[in-house]
Amino acid sequence: MTRLLQSLRHAGLAACGALLLLQAPARAELTIEITGAGANRIPVAIADFGGEAGVSRALTSVIRGDLERSGLFRLIDTSGAALTEASAPDYASWKSRGADALAAGSIGGGDGRMEARFRLHDINKQGVLAGAAFVTSTPMLRAAGHRIADTIYEKLTGEPGIFSTRIAYVVRQGVNRYELHIADADGQNAQAALISKEPIISPAWSPDGTRLAYVSFENKKPIVFVHSLATGKRVVVANFKGSNSAPAWSPDGRKLAVVLSKDGGSQIFTVNADGSGVQRLASSPAIDTEPSWSPDGQHIYFTSDRGGSPQIYRIGAGGGEVQRVSFEGSYNVTPRISPDGRTMAFISRRDGGFRLAVMDLASRQVQVLTDSHKDESPSFAPNGRMILIASEAGRRGVLSAVSIDGRIKQRLSIPAGDVREPAWGPFTK
Repeated sequence: MTRLLQSLRHAGLAACGALLLLQAPARAELTIEITGAGANRIPVAIADFGGEAGVSRALTSVIRGDLERSGLFRLIDTSGAALTEASAPDYASWKSRGADALAAGSIGGGDGRMEARFRLHDINKQGVLAGAAFVTSTPMLRAAGHRIADTIYEKLTGEPGIFSTRIAYVVRQGVNRYELHIADADGQNAQAALISKEPIISPAWSPDGTRLAYVSFENKKPIVFVHSLATGKRVVVANFKGSNSAPAWSPDGRKLAVVLSKDGGSQIFTVNADGSGVQRLASSPAIDTEPSWSPDGQHIYFTSDRGGSPQIYRIGAGGGEVQRVSFEGSYNVTPRISPDGRTMAFISRRDGGFRLAVMDLASRQVQVLTDSHKDESPSFAPNGRMILIASEAGRRGVLSAVSIDGRIKQRLSIPAGDVREPAWGPFTK
């Protein structure tokens, strides 16, 4: 119920905030601290790329950093190795160093245009696993590194890499400055998409990654906007009497589920992405909030206190019978369904704290993944491997990323900034 309560709490604010829409560099970037790793990490060597030393060093550091932060890889020392994508590696030597895989490449070019080339070798099978070339430039060097790391990740794990994806989050600076940031998945290259004197909550990525829906209080009340990241243009999707909150995109990007109190109480509606076609899903005297679509678009999961305490339910995307989903514990909120539709992440009250949990939707087995006290706003990575949440450390809002088995953990924070409301974007095309 957290987002609805935030909406109701902020709705009474009287001051009308100044608003800026921009694509400017953010003042601070997220730093990532690794607090847990996988049980069996893959030993991989990333040789220094050939080419101009400063450029190749920058590219190689991005690739190494991505793989190391994932918690699934152990980096092998490559000191003294001089390799490019054209080199024939000494497989026996690399095996003696403990590597299962080796990546080597080069970067070169001129007139602002560069090409990054690499090959990934299987040390045990003594063959090439993958090879690719990416056209890039100095400003896009990190993006090329992320794409190479994605390729290595996928070839060695069998899952798509997420290093080229982006995340959205809200930073509170001081008393009345709220910034909606977009950053790379590693917290770098942060851009401020929106700056306001009033709260911004509930950012949600469109399935194609080109738009964000969110709730802004800039007009003295919660209003749902859809914001084009390329143009900065915004469309008001829900501005009815009372509260308008908790937007969630349908998988095809044509509709949003929203929570409206225009008819009394807080109920779930669907609305077209341009604000037309408002349709109420169910009628209930209870508070229904925090909707989330199933990946196949057939159901909407949501939080409701219709049974007396906040629990998770689901309803057909066109309405119909409501089914209860959560039964274990007296407080379960904020359902989010994994991209493969098999797992539900949610926030559960356990031992006096609000903690991230996951449920296997087939077996109904529940696993609590964190031991923190104020987790909220879970958001799946597009490959389903990690879950991004907001939490607290030292009375400041921070972000955490946790693997679905709870073993891999990262903390993302901004010095002197309060970070909240995370949303992990889709795969880039």
